[in-house]
Amino acid sequence: MCGILGTVPATPYESFKNSLDTLTHRGPDSFGIESIDDNVSLGHRRLSILDISAKGHQPMSGDDDRYTIVFNGEIYNFLEIKKELLNLGHSFKSTSDTEVLLKSYIQWGEKSMLKFNGMWALAIWDNQKKQMFLSRDRFGKKPLFYAFINEKFIFASEMKAIFPYFDKLEVSDDFDWMKKNIFFYETTDKCLIKGIKRFPAGYNGNLVDGKLTTYRYWNTLDHLVEVPKTYGEQVEHFRELFMDSCKLRMRSDVSIGTALSGGLDSSATIAAMANLSKNNNSYAKDWQHAFVASFPGTPLDESHYAKMVTDHLGLQSTFIDIEPLEHWSKLEEYFYLFEDLYITSPLPMIMLYGAVKKNGVTVTLDGHGADELLSGYQQGTLESLWDARFNMKKTKDILDIYQGSVNEDETQYSRTSNYKLFYNYMVKKGVKKIMGQTIPSRDQDHPNFKKLDNLTQYLYAMFHENILPTLLRNYDRYAMINSVEIRMPFMDHRIVSFVNSLPYSSKLGDGYTKRIIRDALDPYLPKEVTWRKSKIGFSSPIVDWMQNELSEWFMDSINSKSFLESNLVEKPDFLRERITKIVTKENSNFTQAQKCWSEFSPYIWEKAVLNRTLNK
Repeated sequence: MCGILGTVPATPYESFKNSLDTLTHRGPDSFGIESIDDNVSLGHRRLSILDISAKGHQPMSGDDDRYTIVFNGEIYNFLEIKKELLNLGHSFKSTSDTEVLLKSYIQWGEKSMLKFNGMWALAIWDNQKKQMFLSRDRFGKKPLFYAFINEKFIFASEMKAIFPYFDKLEVSDDFDWMKKNIFFYETTDKCLIKGIKRFPAGYNGNLVDGKLTTYRYWNTLDHLVEVPKTYGEQVEHFRELFMDSCKLRMRSDVSIGTALSGGLDSSATIAAMANLSKNNNSYAKDWQHAFVASFPGTPLDESHYAKMVTDHLGLQSTFIDIEPLEHWSKLEEYFYLFEDLYITSPLPMIMLYGAVKKNGVTVTLDGHGADELLSGYQQGTLESLWDARFNMKKTKDILDIYQGSVNEDETQYSRTSNYKLFYNYMVKKGVKKIMGQTIPSRDQDHPNFKKLDNLTQYLYAMFHENILPTLLRNYDRYAMINSVEIRMPFMDHRIVSFVNSLPYSSKLGDGYTKRIIRDALDPYLPKEVTWRKSKIGFSSPIVDWMQNELSEWFMDSINSKSFLESNLVEKPDFLRERITKIVTKENSNFTQAQKCWSEFSPYIWEKAVLNRTLNK
């Protein structure tokens, strides 16, 4: 895991290094800069994980120096690809995945991206053709930004490395839309700073004669698969895929661990790691590290479930009490490092991954992606009603699942009668169907999208286009601020293709969401975790904080002149009134508090990013 930067044409060394140093948190172990004639400058900040020797140093060039690469990410199946390349006559100087990636490109060209099981943002300079190839992984786990400024092309892992090339930073013309659509702008090219664009996930690009052209190399709908006929066979195949995904992601030359919430997904991940290591300890020798965020005295605390898991597996765990005041003074610094807007406070996850790093662990295998793939959210449960509309038994089961999954930490979902839920949903959905409306998706006209059942269409959009891409961005920043790499076994592209090919009934049924995960991992987990119906979800206890430890800070902030005169906060007087009601305990609604934070965060962003840069 690293930070990358490049410019075409080249940039003077000192100026380039100053920009690269803004990415030091992404790669604190070493750095490399290479300028090839006046054509290109390439820079890399390294977080050493595979082949931690100098042989894995970047920028890395091929044997004849025609191609030079900078790469952020990991190619988990690099050993299998390396064997293939050796058989084709290639030789290797290192044991790094970077060299395998580069020689794969030399051997197979741009199509080599389809061979990789991993996550990446990369650039390869062809010194013979004087052009650059760029690529970002299938689902956008690794960030990549670019800009054209004064006839110079600049790309970087984070926007802040591009900031120095501007004469003046300006807020994007789309800022108002973006602050109201935090879960939707991540899959567009829009950025909060004018002139910077986001390179899209699942795309390749070529920079030729100062012009960038991009094309989509990956669409999950083009890679759907035949699934076993029976549910039992589907469970077996899912288990095999998930175990192999974890096995590949346990490849590391440094210590690895898990951010364990106590929920199903992270618990399944560490249970799979334990099972793999028990049967073959060659996968990873130092993996037995579980890190649990604890919110003592709040409804969000599920650390007792995490302890059940570690006790069941015979592992030690590190519990981190999340105390907001401990890091709140650094909030503006964190927003500068984040660069984006958030619907809730980022501090809990920063503190968690900070504890991971302090305990000597550099890599975690976490459970991200499972909720979006397999209907871990309430609304997804409702979307399956349309699929089951002619089967009363399945309809009743779905309604019971919905009622049983009311969040423990929220009150916005009031339980109502199954009949009323069914009637209200079917009327709304029926009207939409009559009007020809489908689940909104950029791929809704793809023939394979139309073949998906209603639930899978909904989950497809959630996974590829709204909620998950934003969460991936957030977790990249949470971890990389602390120089930690997150790997996500549920997001193996083979699993994504398989699950999107499954019928809705394999994803929820028999009283449970994420049905196939529960059945596949049940042999390895405590029953209290596997068959738990309630879902908390990792967030911050924002209401509790606003009414206690942070009440004074919030009141000072919303009454400050800078807040009331901020150009980026919509109706600051009205927002001040709403926040005051929460702080004074007149309103304790979690959703309202989260909405207030979402509307408040542009003010912190303005101070942390815009004003900081302008004042330099």
